[in-house]
Amino acid sequence: MIDNVLEMRDVTMQFGGVVAVNSLSLSVGRNEIVSLIGPNGAGKTTAFNVVTGVYAPTNGAVFFNGQEIVENFPRGKQKKLYVGQQKGRYSKRIEPTPDKITRMGIARTFQNIRLWKSQTVFDNVLIAKHSRRTSNVFTATFRLNTEEEKRQREEASELLDILGLYDVKDEICTSLPYGRQRRLEIARALATEPQLLLLDEPAAGMNPQETAELTDFIYKIRKDFRLTIFMIEHHMDLVMDISDRIYVLNFGALIASGTPLEIQENPDVIAAYLGEDDDA
Repeated sequence: MIDNVLEMRDVTMQFGGVVAVNSLSLSVGRNEIVSLIGPNGAGKTTAFNVVTGVYAPTNGAVFFNGQEIVENFPRGKQKKLYVGQQKGRYSKRIEPTPDKITRMGIARTFQNIRLWKSQTVFDNVLIAKHSRRTSNVFTATFRLNTEEEKRQREEASELLDILGLYDVKDEICTSLPYGRQRRLEIARALATEPQLLLLDEPAAGMNPQETAELTDFIYKIRKDFRLTIFMIEHHMDLVMDISDRIYVLNFGALIASGTPLEIQENPDVIAAYLGEDDDA
């Protein structure tokens, strides 16, 4: 039996009358690297936003380590507007905020780098570490949390060392080359101690050399941190090299899933990326 870290069941995300994701069901097994691909506007980042609590789905559910963490169903005006599938199947409202999702053990990066621009490399990682702190206003006010703060600072330094960023720890993060900023964003996500890491187009804007280095880096963090990785990516060389399995979205709907070889040979995937032949 496959040990699934993540399951999305019948997830639909509808904005007014526009269905961005339609009845999406998929799973990500423990220690897998699974990619979600598709043309621009296919609904990939919307799916990530549902998993991480940025959006509450219009319908459907999300499970993490076998526990339901998200569920919703059409309500109010959306009940009349709803045109997605599986209407009436779900009846609970579970809508955790992104910070709660992070504390559960799910971290993510973004398509556009979102570092704290005025902070150093070290502080970007340390601030992320604070999501795991146990101190409160009282203990912080009376400096009763010094041991925890010391431990987190040591852990932040160790993480930067492991990921090859310790030599620039005191630099303002925006002074780093683009590829190292991407690496820092991943380091910041790892600082939250996730079990599942969502990477939204990690190779965006990278040259071929940086992309090759990123491929090795993703393999390294999966092994060193015993992570499960769910990734959106447009660089097909990276996707095919690194993925255990691939899901393909088009216009919000799942059109294919399988191994890299199966996806490469799938006519529906070829048509989605290249367009239908007018003479067919």
